[in-house]
Amino acid sequence: MQEATPVTTPVTTPVRPPVRGIAAGITAMVLVGGSVGVSGALVDAPLFTAQAVRYAAAIVVLALAARLFRVPVVRPRGREWWWLAGIAATGLVLFNVAVVRGVAHAEPAVVAVAIACVPVVIGVVGPLLERRTPQGPVLVAAVVVTAGAALVEGAGRADAQGVAWAAVAMVCEAAFTLLAIPVLGRHGAWGVSLHSVWLGAVMFGVLGLVAEGAGAVTEVTATQWAAVAYLAVMVTAVAFVLWYSTVAALGSGRVGLLTGVAPVAAALAGIAVGSRAPGPLVWAGMAVVVLGLALGLRHRSGDAEA
Repeated sequence: MQEATPVTTPVTTPVRPPVRGIAAGITAMVLVGGSVGVSGALVDAPLFTAQAVRYAAAIVVLALAARLFRVPVVRPRGREWWWLAGIAATGLVLFNVAVVRGVAHAEPAVVAVAIACVPVVIGVVGPLLERRTPQGPVLVAAVVVTAGAALVEGAGRADAQGVAWAAVAMVCEAAFTLLAIPVLGRHGAWGVSLHSVWLGAVMFGVLGLVAEGAGAVTEVTATQWAAVAYLAVMVTAVAFVLWYSTVAALGSGRVGLLTGVAPVAAALAGIAVGSRAPGPLVWAGMAVVVLGLALGLRHRSGDAEA
């Protein structure tokens, strides 16, 4: 008679977030935050047309890079089209419209503070999309990061339209990450970036033709073309792949914390180009953001756990 084989319960080893994933996410947010001044150059440009050119150029960069690095890109199927189209419609098209229109009715700080609330939104909704329970320590860290980002940006003035556009920008920024969760497994960072970008380019192209006309491209100035080129390469092609790589590596719970890096990068970029030195509250806000990141990213119960 054979003895029964004892059943052992596997021990789950706590997982620390990979350093490479964190570095990629921070780099992406530094690029995004540092682009605030560059985006300001497009306030007077034909919005839809300029963005269509931006994303069309980014498609070329992404496609060539994917081929150079031999990254396989598969065709979307079924419901994946809806998730990817959602990323393009909200995270690319509506977000850019909200930011540009928002700063026309509010100080940039108002829009930035609204976007700074994204860590909390992602910290709650992201795990639910992954069928997990939001982690208390990560949510606490998200609140700390949001508070720090708000200190960095300050309050600012806005009318009703400015506040509304700021809220839209916050939702769209969160959607950019959350809508990618169901498709990252099959498409990876490169596939999600490529498909969302070309879909966004098509959407902006149609909007540009309808609202601004085919001749709008001739209204873009040399300075604005330079801004479009920078946004296409660094803030779209590079930052998109880095960010979605981070989402895949860290999971949606903790990755939202890294969005707090963007306002800090924007403030530091302002110093680099000769703007007035930040006041004590700004420096305090930066310290609070760092504290929130340390609290959330050191949490040992990995997002990969069920």
